[in-house]
Amino acid sequence: MIRVGILGAAGYTGGELIRLLLHHPEAEIVFANSESNAGNLVADVHEGLYGDTALRFTSEMPFDEVDVVFFCFGHGKSEAFMHAHDIPERVKIIDLAQDFRLLPAKVVATQRPTPEAHDFVYGLPELNKAAIAKAHHVANPGCFATCIQLGLLPAARLKLIKEDVAVNAITGSTGAGQKPGATTHFSWRNNNMSIYKAFNHQHVPEIRQSLAQVQGSLTASIDFIPYRGDFTRGIFATEVIKTDADADTIVDAYKDFYKNACFTHYVDCAIDLKQVVNTNKCLVHCDKIGNKLLVTSCIDNLLKGAVGQAVENMNLMFGMQEDKGLKLKATGF
Repeated sequence: MIRVGILGAAGYTGGELIRLLLHHPEAEIVFANSESNAGNLVADVHEGLYGDTALRFTSEMPFDEVDVVFFCFGHGKSEAFMHAHDIPERVKIIDLAQDFRLLPAKVVATQRPTPEAHDFVYGLPELNKAAIAKAHHVANPGCFATCIQLGLLPAARLKLIKEDVAVNAITGSTGAGQKPGATTHFSWRNNNMSIYKAFNHQHVPEIRQSLAQVQGSLTASIDFIPYRGDFTRGIFATEVIKTDADADTIVDAYKDFYKNACFTHYVDCAIDLKQVVNTNKCLVHCDKIGNKLLVTSCIDNLLKGAVGQAVENMNLMFGMQEDKGLKLKATGF
């Protein structure tokens, strides 16, 4: 049995992680840390867990009692936390923030990074599965980054990304986190749509890093425009690549790239968001129109885009079946 500690357990990702681990046959939650909720029942904060657990949040962090710790902090807190706290060397860490996703020493896009170059392995199983299985520390990818990379990586293997790529992706309100804000409350978000961080989103560098790892170099821009959607969870992305490669070659390459992937599937017909919400799946589809390749990809931002992938990584790190505890089904309506 894998003994688990969770830091930052009161947010959306913490709640989803607890939900998954409560039903994981090989995991036991030892502590769920939250300073602001210490002593409170987990189910009083994550109300979907009523009847599932009597676990309480704690301010304690008994690292000597666990085998792995999940960092569910906001961005920028994980590195500072590790400097300030003594976590036993034997304890594995899976960080869901962005602190350790990029390689050190400012690797430029034209160089070819390798996942072993950082103490934290970049935790995209479709790219770094073997390295994750050997890793002690894993940096979980960002939600947009996961969806967009999985749409683009097979094209990178074909070395098709020679010109700037136009990317548009829309995310649900849970992508903004649990803390209320001006663009998250219902009366603003409902029946509404908006752009934010156009061409300047924080996930672009990790996307570029992975594409360069596969393609060998990357000089093209990833022109990413993110949208806020009026739904709760999920990401739907389109990626447009200019290429003269024929459609059959491209589709065959996509199917080959994901033939052994546990959760990412190439689909021959058009895809939609409801096919992946509440699952750890990513679906990918390609259309060739003239000299443009249109790729669509979609995920659940809280699962494949966050804690589902984190549990997937935990399974790999502890030598278990990759989909253990993650056989979740979309509702389909």
